[in-house]
Amino acid sequence: MMTGSDIRQQFLDYFSQRGHTVVSSSSLIPHNDPTLLFTNAGMNQFKDCFLGQEKRDYLRAASSQKCVRAGGKHNDLENVGRTARHHTFFEMLGNFSFGDYFKKEAIAYAWEFLTVDLKLDKSRLYVSVYTDDDEAADIWHQQQGVPRERIFRFEEDNFWSMGDTGPCGPCSEIFWDNGPEVGCASPDCTVGCDCDRYMEIWNNVFMQFNRSADGTLTPLPKPAVDTGMGLERITTVIQGVHSNYDTDLLRSIIANIEELAGKRYGANTDDDVSMRVMADHSRAMAFLIADGVLPSNEGRGYVLRRIMRRAMRHAKMLGFGDPVLYKTASFVLNLMAKAYPAEAERGAFVARVVNNEEERFMQTLDNGLRILNEEVDKLKQAGNTAIPGPVLFKLYDTYGFPVDLTADIVEAEGFTVDEPGFESCMEQQRQKAREHWKGSGEEVIEAAYHTLREQGIRVTFQGYDVLTDSSQVLAILKDGEPVSQASAGQQIEVVTASTPFYGESGGQVGDGGLISAPELELRIDDTRRPLPELTVHIGEIVSGTLAIDQQVTLEVDAEQRLATALNHTATHILQAVLIEVLGDHVRQAGSLVTPERLRFDFNHFSALSDDELNRIEIEVNRRIRDNLPVDTREMDIEEAIAAGATALFGEKYSEQVRVVNLGELSMELCGGTHAKASGDIGLFRIIQESGIAAGVRRIEATTGKRALELVQQQDQTVARMASLVKSDRAQLENRLGKLLERQKELERELATLESRLKAGQADDLLASAVEIADFRVLAAEVEASDGKGMREMADKLRDKLGRGVIVIGCAFEGKANLLVAVSSDLTDRLHAGKLVGELASAVGGRGGGRPDLAQAGGSQPENLTKAMALAADLVRRAVGN
Repeated sequence: MMTGSDIRQQFLDYFSQRGHTVVSSSSLIPHNDPTLLFTNAGMNQFKDCFLGQEKRDYLRAASSQKCVRAGGKHNDLENVGRTARHHTFFEMLGNFSFGDYFKKEAIAYAWEFLTVDLKLDKSRLYVSVYTDDDEAADIWHQQQGVPRERIFRFEEDNFWSMGDTGPCGPCSEIFWDNGPEVGCASPDCTVGCDCDRYMEIWNNVFMQFNRSADGTLTPLPKPAVDTGMGLERITTVIQGVHSNYDTDLLRSIIANIEELAGKRYGANTDDDVSMRVMADHSRAMAFLIADGVLPSNEGRGYVLRRIMRRAMRHAKMLGFGDPVLYKTASFVLNLMAKAYPAEAERGAFVARVVNNEEERFMQTLDNGLRILNEEVDKLKQAGNTAIPGPVLFKLYDTYGFPVDLTADIVEAEGFTVDEPGFESCMEQQRQKAREHWKGSGEEVIEAAYHTLREQGIRVTFQGYDVLTDSSQVLAILKDGEPVSQASAGQQIEVVTASTPFYGESGGQVGDGGLISAPELELRIDDTRRPLPELTVHIGEIVSGTLAIDQQVTLEVDAEQRLATALNHTATHILQAVLIEVLGDHVRQAGSLVTPERLRFDFNHFSALSDDELNRIEIEVNRRIRDNLPVDTREMDIEEAIAAGATALFGEKYSEQVRVVNLGELSMELCGGTHAKASGDIGLFRIIQESGIAAGVRRIEATTGKRALELVQQQDQTVARMASLVKSDRAQLENRLGKLLERQKELERELATLESRLKAGQADDLLASAVEIADFRVLAAEVEASDGKGMREMADKLRDKLGRGVIVIGCAFEGKANLLVAVSSDLTDRLHAGKLVGELASAVGGRGGGRPDLAQAGGSQPENLTKAMALAADLVRRAVGN
């Protein structure tokens, strides 16, 4: 029997033999698509090809794309593990044509692969076409011999579009008949029924129209094909099972869970659901983390956390008391290592992230469950069956319970959840901190740049070799619109045929400098690279006029470029040293290289100790003194990776890449600018280390001239500190230690004196206490520096007064402060919170608290004496005396 891996490879081989370029799966984090949370279809990485905004070296492609769909409604996730085919992670096989072949060939390929290569029974295959797509229907019947009665026409499900406007077209789906024993058993059951009998296995999308804003469909000059076949679904067909979880793709993972749990799959329905949830979610978490997503409370990280915590809940239901998902995630990556070797290499890192999240969740799970169970009990007594939104939010915000996890837990009790109420609480939180996810975090590439590329404009970068160049102006943009010329004082964007200016990319900021010509001076403040082979200079015309086709001189700011290059080379050294000092799990998670400093984000699970930071700084500076040669060369991407070059995981690279070597220390794919040798850097100095997300640390540092300036500033600060405490630098630490110890001694002496003073003050105040019924009332203004001081004074007075009421007031920071204390044997007759609330109105405020102790504040400290005078009469009325 063919395995799922066999089917994947056979699909790719089939299309490779028919002129298709096999393209590796893209990252689950989409590139250049700010509208998309996760990669969820094979065509995502080819979107710009379909839109005509990107040209590649091939017109035919095939891929097996890893996908995640888990971001929509909460019940999307709840269905996983409970049905035969719901998943968070899945693989999509696809073949694509970018203006090459169309319906005739696509249909022939699909039919041949299924019926010849996979040897599926033609009598169990059905197809559908769009309602009026007679062309596709005729191809199926006349070319492939599918009987007319097996060709169904649908409208809603058989037309696909990329959005409200843009490329779109009819679909043609292929269905497999699982047999009458599967599904609804209705005599009317046929293709299109919602039951499981007729299962869609392949979808062919024929992009032949462009939809305008008014809905008009215009034929595309070069129609395209986008197809998709779920690997899990076709594997069920080949292996003769009816559930994706019974294929070897998932059954192997379930077997691993069986072994870990000591339970047998199929013995208990609830256990089976939990095993399926763990199996599916282990795939999702393993690949999401390997692609750089980390658990958090926002955006992609929140979706990952939802998936992980649902799996953790089911692991607990299976009887696991200790972290286990890190083991199943590692098993997944080892199982799929042949198809996804790069992800498998990150197995140790993935395991640490999962284990870390499991341990964190276990710390809060029991408390959260206790809160939830208490709420369920209250609601049962009240006859309600819906968990209120505020409770859902508290469980989410304090205990990390995603809403769908809470829904999962209470479902067995017959409870539902108030999702609108939860969303209302979430929105209130967002109003306070508007930093939630906005798409993929990438900027939308402006249409003007795509237009320039469609016009054939390409820019040659000369900046690796020279800092000055002469070139022709190809385009001028003002406020995003093309113009033929621009004059002094205008902010513009300029594109030239060639440039020495480096456009911002790969974490390195763009160059600044000057563009000039006779009677023209254009100051360049920034340079960007919005698209491959398109460099845009951004700046202001200082004097003169700039026009299309004008010949200009481009000069990069040499000092700025050199400082940036030093920091960039230092970043490569820093990454190599981090791996050496902290371990192989270290991976770049982001970077920024500017003339002033460098910033390097990396995967690590704890703050770096002072010893680790010192060692890192020492080792980086040692490599600088080694004066390692910096060698750069162009290589084929596969050759570079095979030679050991480090690539930024998930990044898209062209077939030809630039490789930067630092002696034997480092070999990275990098398009940035660098020093000629590490010794040029001179000095490396760490500014600070911090955490920016769960499992991600950040080091900020500087080099060269600015590193020296930093050292000098720190040295001057030490000198000033030594002068302030009348010490030399050698004895500064000892001198400061003695001064701090002396300060503590003085603080202790002061506290003792204040305590004696308050005790004496308390004795004086007691004389003013008045008798009311069978207890005494003391009301007085006191001196205190804060609320804590007032409470300490009240405690001393209450100890001396015994049975009675203490009312004290003081003024500090321009406000009136009141405190009422009632002895415990009077709280059945007097309530401190009510008393202080009435007194507070006299000082323009309000307050409340416990029966025995309460505080209040007001804006009228000048009325404190009046408030104290009211206290005794207020107590008399309260006890009816």
